[in-house]
Amino acid sequence: MNPTRHPDERSDEGSLAPAAMLIDSTPLQTAQTSSAMKGVLRARRALRMTLLAVATVVTASHVARAQDMLRVRDLTIEDRAVPVRLMGYGLVIGLDGTGDKSSGGKQGGMSVNSIVNLLRRFGVELPVEALKSKNVAAVLVTSEVSPYLRTGGKFEVHVSSIGDARSLRGGVLWSTPLLSDVGSDPVATAQGPMLMADLGAKSGAIENSARIPDGGLLEIDMPHPKFAQSSNILLKEPDVMMATRIAKAINLEMGDGTATVDDPGSISLNLKDAKEDRATLLARIQSMRVQTQRVAKLIIDSRDGTIIAGGDLTVGEATVSHGGVTLTIGVNDTTTAPPNAVRMAPGTPVTKVASALHAIQAPPNEVAAIFESLRAIGAIACEIEIR
Repeated sequence: MNPTRHPDERSDEGSLAPAAMLIDSTPLQTAQTSSAMKGVLRARRALRMTLLAVATVVTASHVARAQDMLRVRDLTIEDRAVPVRLMGYGLVIGLDGTGDKSSGGKQGGMSVNSIVNLLRRFGVELPVEALKSKNVAAVLVTSEVSPYLRTGGKFEVHVSSIGDARSLRGGVLWSTPLLSDVGSDPVATAQGPMLMADLGAKSGAIENSARIPDGGLLEIDMPHPKFAQSSNILLKEPDVMMATRIAKAINLEMGDGTATVDDPGSISLNLKDAKEDRATLLARIQSMRVQTQRVAKLIIDSRDGTIIAGGDLTVGEATVSHGGVTLTIGVNDTTTAPPNAVRMAPGTPVTKVASALHAIQAPPNEVAAIFESLRAIGAIACEIEIR
């Protein structure tokens, strides 16, 4: 038997057709919505890429700007913090036959007499005639230390031969007393192995000077200034523009009138009305950062050929011949260059020119002379410092 249906049930059954129509139309609306959503996603993706590109440019700009920011402490010193220079006479030992050539003889040379005096301190007596000094070199030791350095502090020293030694490579500085002035009492000592650049087979390299990092040891306290009484800061390299920037940064941070430019090398500080102690204020000033300007400068070490270029320096058209090396910039010549010749295009960076000169093993002193000649004829517009 068929069950009896309630009238309401018939009406519900009759309403199934419209519901089916609604269900059938859903896929069409979903397709339209999907197409619209794809357009929105594409627009969002394009916007995201644009924002990312802008953020990259802004970040690069900030990074470049941050790289040109230096702390005040890197540009200045306090007026009372003048470095103290120390010096001494000593011996470099352990050389491989490259030391002073002077032999004993009847009177002995400088190195021989120094060795005799050194051995005498240990109770060893030898005649001057019996000594030769090919593995020893007489040297002068120099250094600069901070006046605030205390007993036990270490510092770098520089060692230079004063005899006829060919090289100090591989040698060790014997314990050497250091003085602040000739005739004064020693305040420090220096000793340690020589450190110098490894130039390989480069010819013409000068190896009669070297340095010893942390080779100096302060053994007696020197008179030191009172840090908190500093009333001026001095620029390491006087420049009125940089002095103005530093004073502006200080006044912006600590109030107008705190810093005043006296001259390109000095800035006066007015810290009398400050609530903090002077040492804290000076520390705050030292930690401030200022915008620097890139200087077109070329630094050349005539001993080992090291070249430091600042300011994106390039070389213009020129031809320089010095010693056995010829450098040509800007000449269109397709022939093979001679062994000791370098040819480069105009606008070549200084660093690439230096690399090319090093590649043909040009002596460091000739490299320095070539760049000095380029500056003299206007092929390089910069300041050149030869060390």
